[in-house]
Amino acid sequence: MREIVHIQAGQCGNQIGAKFWETIVAEHGIDSKGEYVGTDEQQLERANVYFNEASGGKYVPRSVLVDLEPGVLDTIREGPIGSLFRPDNTVHAANGAGNNWAKGHYTEGAEMVEQVLEVVRKEAENCDCMQGFQLCHSLGGGTGSGLGTLILSKVREQYPDKMVSTFSVVPSPKVSDTVVEPYNAVLSMHQLLENADEVFCIDNEALYDICFKTLKLDNPTYGDLNKLVSQVMSGITCSLRFPGQLNSDLRKIATNLIPFPRLHFFLIGYAPLFAKNTQSYKSLTVQELTNQMFDSRNMMAASNPRAGRYLTASVIFRGKVPTKEVDDHMHKVQQKNSDMFVDWIPNNIKTSVCNIPIEGTPMSATFIGNSTSIQELFKRVSEQFSAMFRRKAFLHWYTSEGMDEVELTEAEANMNDLVSEYQQYEEAHADDEYIEESMLEPESMMGESLMEEPAEEESLLDA
Repeated sequence: MREIVHIQAGQCGNQIGAKFWETIVAEHGIDSKGEYVGTDEQQLERANVYFNEASGGKYVPRSVLVDLEPGVLDTIREGPIGSLFRPDNTVHAANGAGNNWAKGHYTEGAEMVEQVLEVVRKEAENCDCMQGFQLCHSLGGGTGSGLGTLILSKVREQYPDKMVSTFSVVPSPKVSDTVVEPYNAVLSMHQLLENADEVFCIDNEALYDICFKTLKLDNPTYGDLNKLVSQVMSGITCSLRFPGQLNSDLRKIATNLIPFPRLHFFLIGYAPLFAKNTQSYKSLTVQELTNQMFDSRNMMAASNPRAGRYLTASVIFRGKVPTKEVDDHMHKVQQKNSDMFVDWIPNNIKTSVCNIPIEGTPMSATFIGNSTSIQELFKRVSEQFSAMFRRKAFLHWYTSEGMDEVELTEAEANMNDLVSEYQQYEEAHADDEYIEESMLEPESMMGESLMEEPAEEESLLDA
């Protein structure tokens, strides 16, 4: 029943993935041993979207855990939900990728990728009607970016008709964990452009801002950050897993949100987000959720939507939400903020409603936006990349792994083209294209006829 195969690669991907599974097992009423302890039948009705049912009624996550060093995977195995995962689905090497994309993609990763694909193949074959794959990884390191994108290209090759979505941690504007992050990110983007259907962009700095400014946490940990991401990941697929009034799934999101195939990089957000001590002073209404979702402070990537325009957006509500109210508020948002939406797509917002709320929150909403402002993120990475690449700094680490300089040049050009495309569609207006075509067509036709006339005269003279 429209199953999803989940893959998590590298340290960052595995940490986000572990938090995601904690969220999902809680929603489906499954304990840390994989046994059902819930009270509502609807929790199990479509649990097979993310779980396989083993003998004895045990539920096993359909997840593949990949890393080039064993440390993080050992931590997950010893963690609260470690015993849930199938030991065969954990694939790791010993050396690590050393923050080097080329190691993850060409040498260390390439040696291990067939082993990973074998596990993915087994999981895919056990599905009745697979919807697609989702990958958690970061773009700044070596394993998540290099091996993650290698797995992605192989999966795309073997399953061309399935949806491939990624939750990608992109470089932050101010904070950087690794010096060679721009190289790794640009090379990964090059792959994501070609091989992914949907890329949900996440950024640590934006998540820290939400923790400090909105949730008022004094000392947020990576666990707090990953909890935010896992709530969005759960919200995106809630319509697949629970009954609702207006359904959504990965394919519907792609069809409604991607006007042109290359523009598939999304901003994501979640509501409600309150500090614990202010919760009792707020009323949870569709209005409140809508205001929070479209607020730039709620975006999980450091990109200000007001600096660009929304091509499209999708809003997924959970809980007992009146659909009439949802439609009214979405219409109001588009009317009030018409300059924030492109005018050549008349109805930019897709809505869906899932009846089952998250535990402890009667009403919540997940936001996915395809905004041209995401080009800020690509521009920033491209500038950092150019500064280093001009001097050929750190390049020997990549070329020594068998990479060619041309690959880096191509990746940079591809990313700059993407920025230009976003800029072009941001500036476009509903009547632009029509005027250009009507101006150009007569000229080109005249040009053709003028070219042809002398040819006819020549043929007469020959005769």
